[in-house]
Amino acid sequence: MEIKAGVLLSNINNPDDLKKLNKEQLHQVCDELRQYIVDVVSVHGGHFGASLGVVELSVALHYVFNTPSDQLVWDVGHQAYGHKILTGRRDIFPTNRKYNGLSGFPKRSESEYDTFGVGHSSTSISAALGMAMASYYNGDKNKQHIAVIGDGAMTAGLAFEAMNHAGSTNSNVLIILNDNCMSIDPNVGALKEYLTDITTSHTYNKMKEDVWNLLGKLPVGKTFSRSMAHKLTEGLKGMVSSSANLFEALNLRYFGPIDGHNITKLVDTLTDLKDIPGPKILHIKTVKGKGYDLAELDQTKWHAPGLFDKTTGEIKKKVFDIPQPPKYQDVFGHTIIELAEMNDKIMGITPAMPSGSSLKFMMEKMPDRAFDVGICEQHAVTVSAGLATQGMRVFCNIYSSFMQRAYDMVIHDVAIQKLPVVFCLDRAGLVGEDGPTHHGCYDIAYMRCIPHMVISAPMNEKELRNLMYTSQLESTKNPFVIRYPRGEGVMPEWKTPFEQIQIGKGRKLKDGQDIAILSFGHIGNFAATAIRDVKADGINPGHFDMRFVKPLDEEMLHEVFTKYTKIITVEDGTIVGGFGSAILEFMNEHGYKADVKIMGIPDRLVEHGTPKQLYEEIGLDANHIAGELRSMAGVKINMMQ
Repeated sequence: MEIKAGVLLSNINNPDDLKKLNKEQLHQVCDELRQYIVDVVSVHGGHFGASLGVVELSVALHYVFNTPSDQLVWDVGHQAYGHKILTGRRDIFPTNRKYNGLSGFPKRSESEYDTFGVGHSSTSISAALGMAMASYYNGDKNKQHIAVIGDGAMTAGLAFEAMNHAGSTNSNVLIILNDNCMSIDPNVGALKEYLTDITTSHTYNKMKEDVWNLLGKLPVGKTFSRSMAHKLTEGLKGMVSSSANLFEALNLRYFGPIDGHNITKLVDTLTDLKDIPGPKILHIKTVKGKGYDLAELDQTKWHAPGLFDKTTGEIKKKVFDIPQPPKYQDVFGHTIIELAEMNDKIMGITPAMPSGSSLKFMMEKMPDRAFDVGICEQHAVTVSAGLATQGMRVFCNIYSSFMQRAYDMVIHDVAIQKLPVVFCLDRAGLVGEDGPTHHGCYDIAYMRCIPHMVISAPMNEKELRNLMYTSQLESTKNPFVIRYPRGEGVMPEWKTPFEQIQIGKGRKLKDGQDIAILSFGHIGNFAATAIRDVKADGINPGHFDMRFVKPLDEEMLHEVFTKYTKIITVEDGTIVGGFGSAILEFMNEHGYKADVKIMGIPDRLVEHGTPKQLYEEIGLDANHIAGELRSMAGVKINMMQ
């Protein structure tokens, strides 16, 4: 299905083409760009609401600034679809987030207009500041450096660290605060209230408008300089609104708030700001999902809705005739409520992912015991530690790749103090279309080296429930990691009675001959399928679900290495330093000799695509595991079959 862009947009192959248009034509460009995003995403999928909210900003930035020479950094990158379309990628935009297609995020290797690779939040100001400092050092005082950051991403400590530094420099950096009161879920925290106060201060905004109108009639020259005008407006700001001083206290010149959907105002404002050197911030108000009514009304649902009918708004979902397994995240969300009803010490924490983690269920039912702390992974871990010192049993739910951001807190605030915080690492393994910024590849390796940690992974929904149950028992004294993948499990009838699992104890699923498979986590189901596939070849592998990579089930491993001479380890984490490495360490320590094959995520970046495509690409699906079994068993395969 060919999707055609509008009359003006179809002729914009780069920002130079955009600059050939007059300012009045930009309204039509915005309309066409917004429609093109709706047309493509409805058919091909992807993030939705964020890019619709910054259509006007995307057009204005490329119209006013000399990109790519001027450096434009998009925070997170969910909102960068318009940017991609305007910078030479319009015709291939339907490949967005598809295997071997465009990345869903800005990516330096994809385009010179993507100045900084992003995917996690709150990096833009630091990156743009670094670029600006380099330009200043190189003597290029006219080059522009723009960071576009949302109010959700602004809650992270990294953003404030960057602003604090920026204010102490002469660097030519412009921070554009895209304020829509949203991250993925509704934004939370005092900063949200602060920004609301700024934007709703009628006295401040009217006074500021009157002042600028007045200044526009005054001659700017020797007797009335720009600096004098600035001092006058700063004084008036202080008179009418004390809340206007947060950013200015960091020595950032503050402008705004202005309507982020007024393309004319945006162009005029950005043009003016080009001539003002040093660090500054422009505060714009936008609506996530702007221009598509349903996305405006339910911004969380339409953040990434999947395929939908653009006319009716019906989101297309598969219909099944038989019950389907639930998503692991939903098993977590419902199970924590069950446990909390049994144990009044249980609390839940998530950094801005209540819907994605399904902690939202507990937040709705037990609002005094489950909290969204904003995009603040470091804080999420340490506040969990603080709660644990007071006897609380905290389930801290963080996506695997986001947990990397809080690594010091895991060590310093939890592990060293041996606090029994439960880290539920959602999205472990290959997550699919979000690509390398979001794959949960590294958690086994980076958690395994920390003393006192218990590291587990369930093979199915029952195991997840039992690991959660075990982790909150009074007898469990250590920090406890439970990692599980994005997507569905394997048990339609998943709500099983709770059973305590002995920490460090695996499961023997099947005895075998000659070859044993040791699996860790959900990927053990791929191994089970492979074992069934090779039965016809006369191969009878043993299968052991280890459940824990720390501590290892040494009794079971002694049995395995005594009985089997050929061993395959299977994990959906990095081969380097992961589960397989732990097995080799055990083998070496105890003097065993065996032919060991480690199957996991290779030591390279895995790009985006469906999980099925990616596991197939790296040789970690059931077919490849079956192939390794046949290879180890010496079975020759007829390639003509």
